[in-house]
Amino acid sequence: MREHAPHDPFERRPGRGERGPRVFAPGDLKLLMLSMLAEQPGHGYDLIRQIEGLFDGSYSPSPGVIYPTLSYLEEAELVSGQIQGSKRLYAITDAGRDALAEQAVALDGVRMRIEVSKRALRGHDRPPEIHEAVGNLRHALHMHSGHWTPEEIDRVRTLLNDTAKAIASGPATAVMENTP
Repeated sequence: MREHAPHDPFERRPGRGERGPRVFAPGDLKLLMLSMLAEQPGHGYDLIRQIEGLFDGSYSPSPGVIYPTLSYLEEAELVSGQIQGSKRLYAITDAGRDALAEQAVALDGVRMRIEVSKRALRGHDRPPEIHEAVGNLRHALHMHSGHWTPEEIDRVRTLLNDTAKAIASGPATAVMENTP
């Protein structure tokens, strides 16, 4: 019998045997949901739709992720849930607002990671050739770790800044700048 790794409820798994990109780091979903409930109370289904909207429809968390997270937040007394018809309406508590205020920087990080994940899920990530080149750059920088002279710092900074400007300005400008 084959052993299965435990399922991470904060990871998107689009199909059988296929693993999709990780959408949330551990704790990100809790913080995001807490911030949404700080804006206005909502049901689990409302949160699913709001998160789907953040990803422009390219990702939708399952109820199997949302409702256990809401239960966790409720048990931690960061949100309270009130029965409303056949649904449960969740609202942030004072303790939840305090926790959210303490995690403001982390919440900014969550929102930034959502933007990165959104691009990756929609297929706008870097081509493999560019990904490999960036890896080569990281490796080269790592090899210099701790052995930088002031001249090397200036030289590498200039190279990196010039390259970034050439990439940002587009192919025509980059070709013209590199022509003797």
